[in-house]
Amino acid sequence: MRAMVIDGFGDANVLHWSELPTPEPGPGEVLVRVICAGVNPADWKTREGKLSAYIDYHFPFVLGFDLAGIVEAVGAGVDAFRPGDRVFGMSRQGQGLDGSYAEYCIADAAFLASLPPGWSFAQAAALPVAGTTAYGGLVDAGELREGQLVLINGGAGGVGSIGIQVAKALGARVAVTCGADNQAYVRGLGAELAIDYRGGGVAEAVRKWAPGGVDLVLDAVGLGSLLPAAIDIVAPGGRYVEIETLVSRADDALVAEAAAHGIAILSNMVAVARLPDHLKGLAALCAARSVKPPAIEALPLGEAAEAHRRIEAQHVRGKIILDVADHDAG
Repeated sequence: MRAMVIDGFGDANVLHWSELPTPEPGPGEVLVRVICAGVNPADWKTREGKLSAYIDYHFPFVLGFDLAGIVEAVGAGVDAFRPGDRVFGMSRQGQGLDGSYAEYCIADAAFLASLPPGWSFAQAAALPVAGTTAYGGLVDAGELREGQLVLINGGAGGVGSIGIQVAKALGARVAVTCGADNQAYVRGLGAELAIDYRGGGVAEAVRKWAPGGVDLVLDAVGLGSLLPAAIDIVAPGGRYVEIETLVSRADDALVAEAAAHGIAILSNMVAVARLPDHLKGLAALCAARSVKPPAIEALPLGEAAEAHRRIEAQHVRGKIILDVADHDAG
């Protein structure tokens, strides 16, 4: 099979074409013929070796967590899927297996779901990592409840685009940060307030909207952008959820200070063991049409390096996906 691989860590230029043996599914595994692969910030961090604490690398290595495609074969013990099924989900890249930037990819059956009715392969490939990160960060780690006030830092990206809709579907009111050019987009997804982060004064805008503070922050930007203001914008008893793979962690002093104010600063990784449940919950919301596809930009698989450069620039609206095969192949 053809695949985009890396032979070592480096910038986007290390991605290149290679021919690899087509894998075979083991017990509990599914072989998926990939139609589209999603691109995430975690992909370029994987490429640079920044996620070595989580991934047992081998080389050549195929990147890519997100996939949407058609079941080619199933391993022993897999009853939920059969060849020909249209699915989306996650590769086993996190366990050190090859990812989805390839014509075929192995996935654990627990990390796959049926394609939501009416969704294309491209749309579904934008869902798995961003969607489960949003769902898990809000619903599981964040313990989101109906009627709460939620702030999503980075509302126009992949996580934010889906997170707005998940929070709204579950009865929350949502504010987001984003650039001025994305304000109409995030409002169209259900954001009540869109704050232009470039203008500064984010904490002040949040407190004007929520004088007592918000109940939950999902930080989809990282790099400590809002962390110093956590105590100012989160209500006592509230939660500030960081996405750990953004390589941004609150220091112990800030966590302790926030705790003294009744605010919990925590990583979305506290809920990662329940990721299959997050995928099922997300798929149910999509099937119920409570979540619609984010904005999508498609590039050919051979332009994976360009996709990485755009993701690293941190100004992508919605998601970038890679076309691996003809969409009509299904």
